[in-house]
Parts: sequence; structure tokens; C-alpha cells
Amino acid sequence: MTQAALVIDNLKKIYASGTEALKGVSLTVPAGDFFGLLGPNGAGKTTVLGIVTGLVNKTAGTVSVFGCDIDKEPEKAKAHIGLVGQEINFNPFEKPFDIVVNQAGYYGIPRSVAIPRAKKLLVDLGLGDKMTQKAMTLSGGMKRRLMIARALVHQPRFLILDEPTAGVDVELRRGMWEYLRALTKEGLTILLTTHYLEEAEQLCRHIAIINKGQIISNGSMKDILKKLKSETISIDLTQPVTSNALDALRAYGPKKVDDTTIEIEIGAGRGLHDAIMILDQHHLAVQSVRNKSGKLEEVFVKLINE
Repeated sequence: MTQAALVIDNLKKIYASGTEALKGVSLTVPAGDFFGLLGPNGAGKTTVLGIVTGLVNKTAGTVSVFGCDIDKEPEKAKAHIGLVGQEINFNPFEKPFDIVVNQAGYYGIPRSVAIPRAKKLLVDLGLGDKMTQKAMTLSGGMKRRLMIARALVHQPRFLILDEPTAGVDVELRRGMWEYLRALTKEGLTILLTTHYLEEAEQLCRHIAIINKGQIISNGSMKDILKKLKSETISIDLTQPVTSNALDALRAYGPKKVDDTTIEIEIGAGRGLHDAIMILDQHHLAVQSVRNKSGKLEEVFVKLINE
């Protein structure tokens, strides 16, 4: 049986103020997986990551990383982990190359090994021409990529990404997605937290949703999306929608956005093809059709509000 990358069992955290941040969290991240931990602000995500990485003390429960208990073998557990936190936390006056090489030194990696490794990581992450400039000159997206390079230099088996693409434009974000996908194909395990639910839907094979310190859903992306009973579809028409057409679509809960745009709910017994046929019967041609929001976003909102 393949060893899990992360096993959390009945994890609890009560802060000195009396706040119960975690109420018995349990989850397993399979080795080689791309796993998403999602939840609203204050749900407990940051506390979970803080405990796993040794930055926060737990109240109860157990955590192991590739079989290493974080209490009994903390150094071994930490050696398996690469962390990309939310905050930019390197010296802005240092050069990216030095930041990555110095990080390798913290893990006892000789400079003769660290130097070529740092160069390769920076080049692979599109920072090859920036490695000798001061880090303060980098854009927000470049700083995020520098943090990934720093987290990978000791070649961890488990990479934790806490909001890795926050503030990164869409084009750069998608480029980072491709890089991260390639890492998992090479066997790296990734745990991702993100507010971009489209990002989780595109990248993660399994997800857990945490709310108010408890896991409220945990499973494969496919199974989580099955919880979605309906989808909101936006339809653009070539001419104004009529009241008769809206009445004919009443089973779809139609909403008129403007003269030529409507939104409908499709699901069991309410197929998109049938809705388009109804519009056609009312001499309304469809110009375009799109999901109003990502499927995961709809499931997420539904579960959080239950």
C-alpha cells in the first residue's frame, strides 16, 4: 500500500482566547495527489497549514508527513515539506539567486549542489534573466514564482501552496498552473489553498472543504461536483427575448438579465438542448451559451450555506 503524504487525525486547536479554530479535523492526502483545501476566510485553513508546518501548536490530534509524526520526528517531517505562504517574506534587497541558494543552506545542501539547482529552478519559473537583480524590482507574479523556487530547492516530496497565485494576472496564473501540473506528474504531492475556485477545479484531483473548523465535504473532484443538482447557464440571443418565451421556460426558472440575455437553471429533467428548442419555437436564435460560474464555485457556496 502506498504511503500517504499527509495524514491528519482528529486535529483540534483552541487558542488562548478560547476560540475553537479546529474541531476534530481528519483528512488524508494521497502521495502524488494534487489536493485542494478550500473554505471561507476564518474557516481554519491557515491553522491547519500552520500546524502541519510546525508554525502553530496543536491542542489535540495527530499529524504525520510521509509517516513522520510532527511531534515525534519534527525535523524529518519538515524536511519533506516545501511551503509557499501567503505573505512575501524574503529580503527585498537580496537577489533571487542568493535567496534560493541560501534557502538550500538551511537544509544542509552544499553550495556546489545548490547553485545549479537554483539556476534551473529560476530558469524553469521564468526568472532566468532576473536572478541577479534585487528582489524588490520583481513584479508581484515574479515574487510568487520566486517563493515557489525557494520552496522547491531542497527537493521536498510535499509542496504546500497557500494562495500561490494571489495578485497574479490571469495569463501568468495559467502558466503557473502548467508548471504545477508538471510537478505532480513527476511525483510531487501538492496541497493547495486558494480563493480562486476555478484554479482548484482545474488543478485538484481531490478536495476537502472546511467551514467553522470542521471538514464538511471531502472526496474526489468528480464526486464533489456530483453534489451540484443544477447549473446556472447564461444565454445570449440575437434578438430581444419575449414574455411568451420566458413563460415557456418557467420550469427553468428564467431570469432576464437584459433584452437579449437570460439565465436559466439546468439539471435533472431540464436539459440545455430542450431549453434551446423552446427558444427556437419562439423564433429566438441563440448567439452564445456559457456557465455563469464554475461548477465548483456553485457547490462550494451551497455547502458553506447549508
